[in-house]
Amino acid sequence: MFAWTRYLPTLMVCLLLSACASSVTPPARYMLPSGPLASTPNQPAGTLVVSSPRLADYLDVDGIVMQLDDITLNAARQHQWAEGLARQLERRLRANLSQALPMLRVMRAEGKKANALTLRLNVDQFQGRFDGVAVASGQWQLFNSEGELLVMENFHTQTTLEEDGYPALVRALSESWDQAAELIARQVREGDYFD
Repeated sequence: MFAWTRYLPTLMVCLLLSACASSVTPPARYMLPSGPLASTPNQPAGTLVVSSPRLADYLDVDGIVMQLDDITLNAARQHQWAEGLARQLERRLRANLSQALPMLRVMRAEGKKANALTLRLNVDQFQGRFDGVAVASGQWQLFNSEGELLVMENFHTQTTLEEDGYPALVRALSESWDQAAELIARQVREGDYFD
């Protein structure tokens, strides 16, 4: 009749564990702020196709990356990207380039576009740093419609955080990415690749 009492300690442990498991706080999720909207020109001087950026492996994670010292990186568990980082960077870059290069049609890389130039990026850094700076760096390449390399340049931008915390870090990272887009747009304008 009292055989069930020997299972009581196990039952209590299970109840306590399930209570602890149900009180776990879900991670905060972040998006880069929306970029500027630009209309597509009726008579574009050319088409610029933007490929999805290739991220360094340590950036291709859900957690926002923080550099803790000169050699230590940490991907946050409780502060994560709401959408894949490469997709967010591509979308924001297209918006910024459309704004900075109003004479061009800026498009996603979907199929082959005749007479279009293609922009490819490798992102080596997109993280907060222990000294209160958000860093974006890497390399961009511009290819003609035959796949020949026209130009290859490095970029490195950084923005000081206005305050502590992940929301400020995400905003500063976005600002660093905007600066990188402006550098690329300026070099594309000066290179006169669409004549």
